[in-house]
Amino acid sequence: MLNHHLLEDTFNCLIDSYINNKVGIADHFLSDTLAADLKQNLISLFQQNQLLSAGIGNDRIVVNNQLVRGDSIYWLDRKHDTPCENVFFDLMDNFVGYLNQTCYTGITGYEFHYTLYQKGAFYKKHLDQFQNNDSRKYSMIMYLNTDWQAADGGELCIHQNNTYQNISPENGRTVFFKSNELLHEVLCTQKSRMSITGWLKVDH
Repeated sequence: MLNHHLLEDTFNCLIDSYINNKVGIADHFLSDTLAADLKQNLISLFQQNQLLSAGIGNDRIVVNNQLVRGDSIYWLDRKHDTPCENVFFDLMDNFVGYLNQTCYTGITGYEFHYTLYQKGAFYKKHLDQFQNNDSRKYSMIMYLNTDWQAADGGELCIHQNNTYQNISPENGRTVFFKSNELLHEVLCTQKSRMSITGWLKVDH
Protein backbone atom coordinates (compact mmCIF):
# COMPACT_ATOMS: atom_id res chain seq x y z
CA MET A 1 0.00 0.00 0.00
CA LEU A 2 1.18 3.51 -0.79
CA ASN A 3 1.16 5.97 2.13
CA HIS A 4 -0.51 9.00 0.58
CA HIS A 5 0.69 11.49 3.20
CA LEU A 6 4.32 10.46 2.71
CA LEU A 7 3.80 10.47 -1.04
CA GLU A 8 2.42 14.00 -1.00
CA ASP A 9 5.43 15.20 1.01
CA THR A 10 7.77 13.65 -1.56
CA PHE A 11 5.72 14.98 -4.48
CA ASN A 12 5.75 18.48 -2.96
CA CYS A 13 9.53 18.32 -2.49
CA LEU A 14 9.96 17.51 -6.18
CA ILE A 15 7.44 20.11 -7.37
CA ASP A 16 8.65 22.91 -5.06
CA SER A 17 12.28 22.51 -6.09
CA TYR A 18 11.18 22.48 -9.74
CA ILE A 19 9.24 25.74 -9.25
CA ASN A 20 12.23 27.35 -7.51
CA ASN A 21 14.95 26.28 -9.94
CA LYS A 22 13.33 24.66 -13.04
CA VAL A 23 15.00 21.45 -11.82
CA GLY A 24 13.06 19.36 -9.32
CA ILE A 25 15.03 16.98 -7.08
CA ALA A 26 13.63 14.58 -4.48
CA ASP A 27 15.98 12.12 -2.81
CA HIS A 28 13.49 9.44 -1.75
CA PHE A 29 10.90 9.49 -4.52
CA LEU A 30 11.53 5.76 -4.96
CA SER A 31 11.53 3.81 -1.70
CA ASP A 32 14.63 1.71 -0.99
CA THR A 33 12.58 -1.46 -1.51
CA LEU A 34 11.12 -0.36 -4.84
CA ALA A 35 14.49 0.92 -6.10
CA ALA A 36 16.15 -2.39 -5.16
CA ASP A 37 13.45 -4.44 -6.89
CA LEU A 38 13.60 -2.32 -10.05
CA LYS A 39 17.39 -2.51 -10.10
CA GLN A 40 17.31 -6.29 -9.77
CA ASN A 41 14.80 -6.49 -12.61
CA LEU A 42 16.99 -4.28 -14.80
CA ILE A 43 20.05 -6.45 -14.09
CA SER A 44 18.07 -9.59 -14.88
CA LEU A 45 16.86 -8.13 -18.18
CA PHE A 46 20.42 -7.12 -19.06
CA GLN A 47 21.68 -10.64 -18.32
CA GLN A 48 18.97 -11.97 -20.65
CA ASN A 49 20.15 -9.61 -23.41
CA GLN A 50 16.82 -7.78 -23.37
CA LEU A 51 18.31 -4.26 -23.35
CA LEU A 52 18.82 -2.56 -26.71
CA SER A 53 21.17 0.24 -27.73
CA ALA A 54 19.30 3.52 -27.47
CA GLY A 55 18.74 5.58 -30.60
CA ILE A 56 18.67 9.30 -31.26
CA GLY A 57 15.27 10.62 -32.34
CA ASN A 58 11.90 8.93 -32.34
CA ASP A 59 10.11 6.27 -34.42
CA ARG A 60 10.35 8.29 -37.60
CA ILE A 61 13.97 9.35 -37.17
CA VAL A 62 16.13 6.93 -35.20
CA VAL A 63 19.90 7.01 -35.48
CA ASN A 64 22.23 4.84 -33.41
CA ASN A 65 25.34 6.91 -32.77
CA GLN A 66 27.72 5.74 -30.06
CA LEU A 67 29.61 9.04 -30.33
CA VAL A 68 26.51 10.83 -28.97
CA ARG A 69 25.06 8.34 -26.52
CA GLY A 70 26.14 4.96 -25.21
CA ASP A 71 23.24 3.74 -23.10
CA SER A 72 21.02 0.68 -23.45
CA ILE A 73 17.29 0.70 -22.69
CA TYR A 74 14.22 -1.48 -22.09
CA TRP A 75 10.71 -0.03 -22.09
CA LEU A 76 8.49 -0.60 -19.07
CA ASP A 77 4.93 -1.73 -19.79
CA ARG A 78 2.02 -2.79 -17.59
CA LYS A 79 1.50 -5.65 -20.02
CA HIS A 80 4.66 -7.25 -18.61
CA ASP A 81 2.75 -7.64 -15.31
CA THR A 82 6.04 -7.47 -13.40
CA PRO A 83 5.21 -6.79 -9.71
CA CYS A 84 7.82 -4.05 -9.13
CA GLU A 85 6.93 -2.34 -12.41
CA ASN A 86 3.25 -2.39 -11.40
CA VAL A 87 4.14 -0.69 -8.09
CA PHE A 88 6.17 1.86 -10.05
CA PHE A 89 3.24 2.56 -12.38
CA ASP A 90 0.91 2.98 -9.39
CA LEU A 91 3.38 5.53 -7.99
CA MET A 92 3.46 7.40 -11.30
CA ASP A 93 -0.34 7.39 -11.55
CA ASN A 94 -0.45 8.98 -8.09
CA PHE A 95 2.17 11.56 -9.04
CA VAL A 96 0.50 12.51 -12.33
CA GLY A 97 -2.86 12.84 -10.58
CA TYR A 98 -1.30 15.06 -7.90
CA LEU A 99 0.58 17.15 -10.46
CA ASN A 100 -2.55 17.70 -12.54
CA GLN A 101 -4.60 18.54 -9.46
CA THR A 102 -2.12 21.00 -7.92
CA CYS A 103 -0.39 22.49 -10.97
CA TYR A 104 -3.02 22.06 -13.73
CA THR A 105 -0.47 20.47 -16.05
CA GLY A 106 -2.98 18.44 -18.08
CA ILE A 107 -0.72 15.37 -18.34
CA THR A 108 -2.55 12.53 -20.11
CA GLY A 109 0.09 9.79 -20.21
CA TYR A 110 3.71 8.79 -19.73
CA GLU A 111 6.42 6.47 -21.00
CA PHE A 112 9.41 5.08 -19.10
CA HIS A 113 12.34 2.81 -19.80
CA TYR A 114 15.18 1.27 -17.88
CA THR A 115 18.52 2.85 -18.75
CA LEU A 116 21.94 1.29 -18.33
CA TYR A 117 25.20 3.10 -18.97
CA GLN A 118 28.17 0.73 -18.79
CA LYS A 119 31.63 1.96 -17.82
CA GLY A 120 32.87 4.60 -20.28
CA ALA A 121 29.40 5.49 -21.58
CA PHE A 122 27.93 9.01 -21.77
CA TYR A 123 25.22 11.05 -23.50
CA LYS A 124 26.18 14.39 -25.03
CA LYS A 125 24.22 17.60 -24.55
CA HIS A 126 20.62 17.40 -25.82
CA LEU A 127 16.96 18.35 -25.34
CA ASP A 128 14.38 15.65 -24.62
CA GLN A 129 11.63 16.93 -26.89
CA PHE A 130 11.58 15.74 -30.50
CA GLN A 131 11.57 18.32 -33.28
CA ASN A 132 8.65 16.57 -34.97
CA ASN A 133 6.60 15.75 -31.84
CA ASP A 134 6.04 17.98 -28.80
CA SER A 135 4.01 15.54 -26.69
CA ARG A 136 6.79 15.14 -24.09
CA LYS A 137 6.24 17.87 -21.50
CA TYR A 138 8.28 16.83 -18.44
CA SER A 139 11.34 14.61 -18.12
CA MET A 140 11.89 12.37 -15.10
CA ILE A 141 14.95 10.34 -14.16
CA MET A 142 14.93 8.00 -11.16
CA TYR A 143 18.27 6.52 -10.11
CA LEU A 144 18.96 2.95 -8.97
CA ASN A 145 22.61 3.18 -7.90
CA THR A 146 23.57 2.27 -4.34
CA ASP A 147 26.84 3.47 -2.78
CA TRP A 148 27.58 5.89 -5.62
CA GLN A 149 30.84 7.80 -5.08
CA ALA A 150 32.02 11.11 -6.59
CA ALA A 151 34.84 9.27 -8.39
CA ASP A 152 32.24 7.12 -10.19
CA GLY A 153 31.29 10.09 -12.41
CA GLY A 154 28.09 9.69 -14.41
CA GLU A 155 26.52 12.93 -13.17
CA LEU A 156 23.53 14.45 -14.90
CA CYS A 157 24.77 17.87 -16.02
CA ILE A 158 21.97 20.38 -16.58
CA HIS A 159 22.77 23.61 -18.43
CA GLN A 160 20.81 26.72 -17.51
CA ASN A 161 21.49 30.48 -17.73
CA ASN A 162 25.12 30.01 -18.80
CA THR A 163 25.80 27.84 -15.76
CA TYR A 164 25.54 24.14 -15.09
CA GLN A 165 24.36 21.90 -12.28
CA ASN A 166 25.83 18.44 -11.74
CA ILE A 167 23.50 15.92 -10.08
CA SER A 168 24.90 12.65 -8.76
CA PRO A 169 22.84 9.56 -9.76
CA GLU A 170 22.29 8.33 -6.21
CA ASN A 171 19.83 5.60 -5.32
CA GLY A 172 16.18 6.69 -5.02
CA ARG A 173 16.88 10.24 -6.23
CA THR A 174 14.51 11.65 -8.84
CA VAL A 175 15.10 14.61 -11.16
CA PHE A 176 12.22 16.43 -12.87
CA PHE A 177 12.32 19.22 -15.48
CA LYS A 178 10.53 20.51 -18.56
CA SER A 179 11.49 18.51 -21.65
CA ASN A 180 11.72 21.40 -24.11
CA GLU A 181 13.64 23.85 -21.91
CA LEU A 182 16.85 22.50 -20.43
CA LEU A 183 19.85 21.16 -22.30
CA HIS A 184 21.45 18.34 -20.35
CA GLU A 185 24.02 15.58 -20.68
CA VAL A 186 25.23 12.49 -18.86
CA LEU A 187 28.91 12.70 -18.03
CA CYS A 188 31.15 9.71 -18.61
CA THR A 189 30.50 7.02 -16.00
CA GLN A 190 33.24 4.96 -14.40
CA LYS A 191 30.97 2.04 -13.49
CA SER A 192 27.52 0.71 -14.44
CA ARG A 193 24.93 3.46 -13.97
CA MET A 194 21.26 2.46 -13.78
CA SER A 195 18.03 4.46 -13.84
CA ILE A 196 14.47 4.67 -14.98
CA THR A 197 14.08 7.48 -17.48
CA GLY A 198 10.83 8.78 -18.88
CA TRP A 199 8.48 11.53 -19.86
CA LEU A 200 5.11 12.84 -18.81
CA LYS A 201 3.13 13.52 -21.95
CA VAL A 202 0.17 15.45 -23.30
CA ASP A 203 -1.26 13.49 -26.22
CA HIS A 204 -2.72 15.57 -29.02
